[in-house]
Amino acid sequence: MTDDDRYARGVARFRELFGVEPPVASLEPGFVRVTLEHLFGEIWNRPGLALAERSLVTLAALTVLNREQELRLHLRGARNVGIPREKLVELMIHLAHYGGWPVAVAGLRALQEAWPETPTTP
Repeated sequence: MTDDDRYARGVARFRELFGVEPPVASLEPGFVRVTLEHLFGEIWNRPGLALAERSLVTLAALTVLNREQELRLHLRGARNVGIPREKLVELMIHLAHYGGWPVAVAGLRALQEAWPETPTTP
């Protein structure tokens, strides 16, 4: 597979996940190209995990690493690929026990911003 093929696959996966075109002009072009070729063209297209499963894994990592800006973007992506909001709330409750309450609270706040809705009570 050529770099151009990986790039095209990456652009397609990015669109599928986020519902928008990749932000090619907003960051360093070389960085964006590598990200689209490798991360979205290769990693997000590997067999073994479905798109929604990769999305949940990414959300867990971004939450416990306290990467709120990227978390908000991936929360919108989770919505685009059909992950129910209630499942994301459960993810944050689960992560509170492994990553700590502060990161789970930040994750729930990011969820509220990215996907406003009346919070559900477990």
